[in-house]
Amino acid sequence: MLEHTLVHLSPELPAAELCRVSGSQGLVVFIRPDGGPATVPRSQAVLLRLQARGFSTLDLDLLNSADGEGGERASDVELLTRRLDQALGAVPASVKHEPLGLFASDSGAAAMLRAAASHPRSIRALVSRSGRVDQASDVLGDLRIPTLLVVAAGDPELVEANRQAFGRLRCEKRIDVVPRATHHFLEAGTLDVVAQLASDWLTQHLATGT
Repeated sequence: MLEHTLVHLSPELPAAELCRVSGSQGLVVFIRPDGGPATVPRSQAVLLRLQARGFSTLDLDLLNSADGEGGERASDVELLTRRLDQALGAVPASVKHEPLGLFASDSGAAAMLRAAASHPRSIRALVSRSGRVDQASDVLGDLRIPTLLVVAAGDPELVEANRQAFGRLRCEKRIDVVPRATHHFLEAGTLDVVAQLASDWLTQHLATGT
């Protein structure tokens, strides 16, 4: 059974949609730095897969309507990190004690890595999709949280940036380069691959308690 509610985590953030799954194996915070609608297909495909695998999800946009869609604020890692820290500190009590994983893309992934470095004991797994992990290069060596990097083969500059970041990580780690995919994974079947990789990684590290 799924229970959907809107939760307000910070005055700076739009309401986030919390989906509680009966018998949940953990909570996955799905981080978006775009200021756009939560119903974009590439967001929903991953959220639905995670829910089907038994995870509660929190769909969190780090930009509000005043920030606009995209633009400079979507690349302001300091701003995104501060807002993510606020949100993580205000996770609803109903799911606060569930094993916690984070999923993020673009500059949101950099904010995720920076926030995770400050919460090493409360977060069990990280997933970056097309993440600008190079924007968090100074914390990579400090991370001790299992981290999965997923990047599109058709985005060679980002592949190289992710490979360099991968080399600096000292935690349990994995990198997957998805064939036939470009940055937003709009090609047929490629987003399904992302969803499968992410759900497998999160299951391994949240559901098993490792």
